[in-house]
Amino acid sequence: MSGHLPKLVVHADWGTDPAKRMMSVARRQFSHYSVGRATVVGDLDTFFDELSGQCEPDETLLVGFDFPIGLPATYSQLAGINLFCDGLQLFGQGPWADFYTLATQANEISIHRPFYPFAPGGTAQDQLVAGLGVNSMDDLLRECDRATDDRVNACWLLWTLGAKQVGRAAIIGWRDLIAPAIEYYGDEIGIWPFDGRLNDLLRTKRIVICETYPAEAYHHLNLSGGNWSKRNQEDRQLRGVEMIRWCAKRPVTFTDELFAQLDDGFGATVDGEDPFDAIVGVCSMLDVVMNYRSEGNLQSPHATTTEGWILGQL
Repeated sequence: MSGHLPKLVVHADWGTDPAKRMMSVARRQFSHYSVGRATVVGDLDTFFDELSGQCEPDETLLVGFDFPIGLPATYSQLAGINLFCDGLQLFGQGPWADFYTLATQANEISIHRPFYPFAPGGTAQDQLVAGLGVNSMDDLLRECDRATDDRVNACWLLWTLGAKQVGRAAIIGWRDLIAPAIEYYGDEIGIWPFDGRLNDLLRTKRIVICETYPAEAYHHLNLSGGNWSKRNQEDRQLRGVEMIRWCAKRPVTFTDELFAQLDDGFGATVDGEDPFDAIVGVCSMLDVVMNYRSEGNLQSPHATTTEGWILGQL
């Protein structure tokens, strides 16, 4: 077990559509966790207050978000950003006023306005490469985004087309949630791994934020084998059985409401993938918190300064 177990472990599956942002909360009772059903994230303005309000002053809230928390090292170097958390306090104001505004045309792309495009049609990745002055799209991947033995490359943060909408989701997460929380909570909040190792942050901070990635978490929970799709209800039901087996080997229980969701496969529609990912993510986080899995390989030279890392990725 970790030296300081958080009172709440929360995982939020993210997206641009508020209705598709789902989270699950695991509550600690002594050295045991109870994982609740997936619910809608809700109002971002009150998100941290509502969760931290369920903790005593000496208890910690750990929250994982399924969007990138960090910038590609090549871009950071060109932008003169040495620490990602410092950049968060700059973006959206002064020279960085247009940082969160998606470029609509190729000639609008710049270091200070790096997200592109606003909409499809006449757009190409080569335009983003040229506009930022990098050699290729490969320069716009963080080390933790790159393919592993268990998954393909994650999506490019600054390229905002595609089904996953990673860049747009990150903008919402940084601008509307994390940056305001840092300003409000100050030294009470810590961003892993920029502000320190996980155990140290859990011991010294009121709120700890980390990055998660469900495609990585499937591997952590041994759900990644075989040919299945999280968009298929029957496949989600089968993976739910595996998660129940995982639970039986841990000091973890699932609530009756969560058991019902797992048994149902989170509904018949493809949107069931969102609550499914919320549950997978919180279970993966619990494995790290309870020392069944390392917090991650932080040997990359930029992991703790600009790029960040995905919790539990080795």
